[in-house]
Amino acid sequence: MKIFFRNIHLYLSLAAGLVILTACLTGAILVFEKDLQMAMNEHRYYVQAGAARLSPDQLVRSVKDSFPKARTNSIKIYTDPQRSAEVNVAFPAEMKTVPAGNNGRATPAPRQPGYTIFVDPYNGKVLEKYSYRETWFYTVFALHRWLLGGEGSIGKYIVGISTFIFLFILITGVILWWPKTRAILKQRTRIKWSAGWKRLNHDLHMVFGFYSCIFLFIFAFTGLAWSFEWFNKGIYSVTNSPLKAAPPPRSAYDATKKKIGFAVALDTARTVYSGAVSYTVQAAKDSTEAITVSALRKDALHESATDAAYIDQYSGRLLGTLRFEERSLGARVRSSFKPIHTGSIWGTPSKILAFIVCLFGVSFPITGTILWLNRLKKKNGKGE
Repeated sequence: MKIFFRNIHLYLSLAAGLVILTACLTGAILVFEKDLQMAMNEHRYYVQAGAARLSPDQLVRSVKDSFPKARTNSIKIYTDPQRSAEVNVAFPAEMKTVPAGNNGRATPAPRQPGYTIFVDPYNGKVLEKYSYRETWFYTVFALHRWLLGGEGSIGKYIVGISTFIFLFILITGVILWWPKTRAILKQRTRIKWSAGWKRLNHDLHMVFGFYSCIFLFIFAFTGLAWSFEWFNKGIYSVTNSPLKAAPPPRSAYDATKKKIGFAVALDTARTVYSGAVSYTVQAAKDSTEAITVSALRKDALHESATDAAYIDQYSGRLLGTLRFEERSLGARVRSSFKPIHTGSIWGTPSKILAFIVCLFGVSFPITGTILWLNRLKKKNGKGE
């Protein structure tokens, strides 16, 4: 029976090994992406604390002065006095004249990616116009998620299928590792560093595989949520939760009233969610949508466990709230996938663990291939 599982393990690994290696390597880099970004770009994220902050509306106005064509989507305010404010903006598609052959008509240019404008909350100075898509980390992310192919590309499905195969590789690996005796158990949980390179390679594959398999399985399993829609739907089906959340309350359209600013919406949200780590005020997209303020509590389970407050865009009245605990079980489970997948669920300790495990994942296609080649040589040598 082990020969059967060894063959399954081998052929699946040969089929998906290169993609798995790429995913683990890029995953190891992305584990500390946020930490590296903040460490390498302190001017973007940190400011000198001042006596008094400007209001969110003043910060938005400052961004508008610097970028007149920008449309403000949201503003994120941190309670940390040394953190900059983040204003998310979008720019309208501009018209361009195409070469002759299309009647010289003006056609819309491709829409620019969204930008985050980092602003000093004390003086309104624009610190940086930033787009994640223009960074080196985005290239690593695109390689990790789509093999650089982009959303909806064949690369997305190759990564998804390879991730799915990886689950079976891990399961068959545990079956092959499983010892029959206590002596073998001792051997397969320790690396004999003084042994020759073939034995050392064998131990690295078997021992590191044993210690990391459960974590790699979790990372691979959660990664499926970004590759397959059926997997996402399955989360809600298993948890017996509605796929779509109940619609939030809406504002009553009133043409006679002026819309409130970001500051009023933030002040209203603070009456129900005081002392949060950060507040994100999302502008209404139409004349009846409520302004949504997302608050991240200090005791939040993870970075995606935010509470929401819905504010009438004309009166500033609180229309309703939705605490994270009030979301459906499916929504809460799904929101945990990203912090689990990236290793940020428990902060720095879990990130270090994820980083090490990903490096192990990089090594397994290499040590496994060497094991296979050594077996081939041994088999061919016996046949001579």
